[in-house]
Amino acid sequence: MNHPVVSRQQWLAERTKLMAREKELTRLSDQIARERRALPWVRLDKTYSFDTPAGRRTLGELFDGRHQLLVQHFMLAPGWEQGCKSCSYMADHTDATLVHLAQRGVAFVAVSRAPLAEIERFRQRMGWTFPWVSSHGTDFNTDFHVSFTADELASGKADYNFGGTPPGGEMPGVSAFWKDDSGAIFHTYSTYGRGVEVMMHTYRLLDLTPKGRDEDGLSFTMEWVRHHDRYESPAPAAKPANAGACSGR
Repeated sequence: MNHPVVSRQQWLAERTKLMAREKELTRLSDQIARERRALPWVRLDKTYSFDTPAGRRTLGELFDGRHQLLVQHFMLAPGWEQGCKSCSYMADHTDATLVHLAQRGVAFVAVSRAPLAEIERFRQRMGWTFPWVSSHGTDFNTDFHVSFTADELASGKADYNFGGTPPGGEMPGVSAFWKDDSGAIFHTYSTYGRGVEVMMHTYRLLDLTPKGRDEDGLSFTMEWVRHHDRYESPAPAAKPANAGACSGR
């Protein structure tokens, strides 16, 4: 990489300037988090039920005795051979967070429209243990604007990410819910599009590196992402600058 090289003193001066900007971003992020928590809620009047490995369960039962629930809307439709690779990238970060979320009174579940048997087949391949349930045959995905019919897409009536047009019939999202002591359930927040990067811890780490996400020039964002069992292993190492190379590269 052709990059300026300076003395340690010059580097510290530039780093200090950047830190001021980073602190601005941190304070803005904290403010937006407060505004997010201050949003009004919507009480759910519909009872949603899901197929789970333990049998049929309502949305309220997925809270697992807690007041707060996070849902990953995982793109796995009926008949798909495998789940969306970007949703899988999100899910790769989940298992280790569950014990920490529980300490703050938060339950987590992934929800997909595929039948439970298809979910379980893919889960076993990927080695995940987080709760993952099927909304097959219910309105859950439609009501939370992550699944769309062919007619909705053709007519332009499909509404994704609060007024956007989805590129396909299945889309990702993350939703939050609250259950009060009486058992009433409230929808408190949803995020879609790039908002789902909240689950992509790897991106946060890549943003610290010299090359960052290194996605410029790709035909689409996240083109490089694979299911974790489909990467070349290990990834090819960078060759020294004097290594031989094909002249037609």
